[in-house]
Amino acid sequence: MQPRIDFYTASPDAFKAMLALETAVSKLGLEKSLLELVKLRSSQINGCAFCIDMHTADARKDGETERRLYAVTAWREAPFFTGRERAALAWTEALTRLSDTHAPDADYTLLSEYFSPKEMVDLTVAINAINGWNRLAVGFRKMPEA
Repeated sequence: MQPRIDFYTASPDAFKAMLALETAVSKLGLEKSLLELVKLRSSQINGCAFCIDMHTADARKDGETERRLYAVTAWREAPFFTGRERAALAWTEALTRLSDTHAPDADYTLLSEYFSPKEMVDLTVAINAINGWNRLAVGFRKMPEA
């Protein structure tokens, strides 16, 4: 696959806006390890090779295990995730596939068992951010380093 345009330089203002959102998400207080799982799962669903590569590397640097990273695609069947992580991953899938799921009540109920209202909004903003990055990277064919 050939890269299309470099969205970093094609619109510096848009890129700065995305970076500002990413910076804000990192300061909302959610666990970094949880955010990396969410970013990875969304990127897997969206088929974003660049983001999958980046977020698995980032998660590893922060101490995430290979075993859990490999299991993210089958997190519902894997015993390696906490209830809080499962709720976040379910919400991630529901919002990333919004046109199919319409954010089901069951996923919202599970989310509310593990997250405060503030954390629910913060997590939703984080999911929005990674979906935005995925759309830029997939749409303009941003490739991971070989």
